[in-house]
Amino acid sequence: MSEDTPRKSLLTRLLDGLEIVGNRLPDPITLFASGAVLVLILSAVGASLGWQVDKPEAVPETIEVVDSGTGEPVTVTRTTVAGRRVVLVTDADGNPVREPVLDPVVKDGALQLKRGTTTLKARSLLDREGAKWVLDNLVHNFTSFHPLGVVLVAMLGIGVAEKSGLIGIFLKAAMRVTPERLLNPAMVLTGIMSSLAADAGYVVLPPVAAALYKAAGRSPLAGIAAVFAGIGAGFSANLVITSLDPLLGGLSTVGAQLMDPTYEVLPTANWYFMIVSTFLLTGIGWFVTDWFVEPRYKDKSPEEGGPSPVTEAELAATHVTKEESRAMLVAGIAGAIALLACLALIFIPGMPLWAEAGENPRWGGAIVPMLFFVFLVVGLTYGVRTGSIQRETGADRLDTGIAKLMAQTMADMGPYIVLAFFAAQFVEFFNHSNLGVMLAVQGGSFLASVDLPPQLLMALFILTAMLGNLFIGSASAKYAFFAPVFVPMLMAVGISPELTQAAYRVGDSATNIITPLNPYFVVILVFAQKYAPKAGIGTLVSMMMPYAFFFWIIWTVVLLLWMTFGVPLGPGGPTTYTPPVP
Repeated sequence: MSEDTPRKSLLTRLLDGLEIVGNRLPDPITLFASGAVLVLILSAVGASLGWQVDKPEAVPETIEVVDSGTGEPVTVTRTTVAGRRVVLVTDADGNPVREPVLDPVVKDGALQLKRGTTTLKARSLLDREGAKWVLDNLVHNFTSFHPLGVVLVAMLGIGVAEKSGLIGIFLKAAMRVTPERLLNPAMVLTGIMSSLAADAGYVVLPPVAAALYKAAGRSPLAGIAAVFAGIGAGFSANLVITSLDPLLGGLSTVGAQLMDPTYEVLPTANWYFMIVSTFLLTGIGWFVTDWFVEPRYKDKSPEEGGPSPVTEAELAATHVTKEESRAMLVAGIAGAIALLACLALIFIPGMPLWAEAGENPRWGGAIVPMLFFVFLVVGLTYGVRTGSIQRETGADRLDTGIAKLMAQTMADMGPYIVLAFFAAQFVEFFNHSNLGVMLAVQGGSFLASVDLPPQLLMALFILTAMLGNLFIGSASAKYAFFAPVFVPMLMAVGISPELTQAAYRVGDSATNIITPLNPYFVVILVFAQKYAPKAGIGTLVSMMMPYAFFFWIIWTVVLLLWMTFGVPLGPGGPTTYTPPVP
């Protein structure tokens, strides 16, 4: 290196090394396929070595049934007791051995339970029966993978709203009406809310934000930074349920059912926490932009990302036409009517989703269909009003255009569908081999033995998610790995799946904006280079690092306080888990 060549900073060199390592990692699909193969091998090794654990569980408390005349225990040759068949026991010579019948204890109409154990053994998936199970269930594992149908159905509606142009226009309009002094918090908040359109915010918002800031005589890079912080670091937060909620809830359910087969995590499980997080992150992002980012770029030259004169084309990029505004208003009215119709199903007595007093909520499983319905209504209304459906698809008829929009949405989901196939095999192999439950039991026993405070466990898990995000860019891919291991493991020490899911969302989101493995990281860099041609990865990371740091620290503290006070994370979202054992 010559003396004239500036030496790279330690941060830049670390990030360069991280990028090289990250780019050498296999594709997530390859990781899941490799994980499934590894489970096959470990199941065979575990079965041959006799791996087993004692799993704590609730068992019925029983009493011996005795003859009312003699008071002696009753001996039977064959009977059915509490759904279990009892067979006569014989000694080594074949003589009957007295075996009393056991009846479950029922008190006040409820079955009395006591703590018991079940011995779990590693089940080989490579022996004759195991291999047959693998072949018989390969298709079923995929089609029954809980997150698959949930995400695809939700995206059918959201995709129509996005591809008709409604969501992009709504985001532009929201930024246009914002006073300049509130531009920074508005950018962060709009970025957070853009997760309604899945990843669309990464593409739609940064150029619009840069144009707005440039038009206001401010650094366009500050606009990109503020909105990118909201989109990436605030990806999990929102004021409403998004497609991410049922996706993560489905993966949490898969993990929880390794420990408790009846457990289900609702899409609304983190809603309250996400609503509070939306305002929290908006405030943090506002503070960071005002105190760290804008002052840094205020005095820089235009070539380095500082303020510069605005062009007509850049002003046009932020413009919303009257026709688009009218169509958006009509779509909003239609969406409000559709939402009221959904609420009527829940709150009007006698309607399909109305629950009587004392009855469990009936609307949990209908969240995704309702999301599909509302987004489909607003998307179709806007598309019909503006003609964008037929214009964008080139279809002669409206119904053909709608079908094409939905088909395009499913085409966009192609990589996720392929990922889901291999993720489903990995999860089900892990489950059927008993390795998942055995690992959870052993891990839970270890965590219980070290006796760490639950708050410390959560803080460590958030760090784990943050580090994982530096090597695997996909949120769903990471959580599909984490959920079957950490959800049941933390359930074993009393931490609810809903809390584990919320902690994962904190850790995963905070580092989204500083990992080069974020698939949109390069897209944001290209937007930045339009205004600062010499900008590189170090430029973008150094610009976003303050957001990542403050989001991580403050968001973690808020989650730990939430956990300490035991406030529900959302409807059907407890912070603690109590096994069904007294």
